[in-house]
Amino acid sequence: MFENESRVLLILQQDLLDRARALAGRATASLKLPVSLQIVLRALIEEGLKGGGDRPLLANIEAQARAVRRIRSLARRREPVAVPRGAFPPGRRRTLSRSGPDRRSK
Repeated sequence: MFENESRVLLILQQDLLDRARALAGRATASLKLPVSLQIVLRALIEEGLKGGGDRPLLANIEAQARAVRRIRSLARRREPVAVPRGAFPPGRRRTLSRSGPDRRSK
């Protein structure tokens, strides 16, 4: 789903942003999946360009939420990645891990 992506800066009116956040909240409750504002905006753009209705929009949101969940789940299962020297300022961790607090031996 996210193979060929580009980055875009959106400037929106506050009321539109609030409505999109409300939709994200409703989608989260309905799908019982975490739905971000980014997912909602991406789905609104895709489905809006297609001219679909509410059902395709919710299906799009669900597919994106599941894809994000799958990607994050796979990332949590990976082993810690060694980071080359100089990648972080002095005193920062040199191992990237999502397994909790820094457990370096002292």
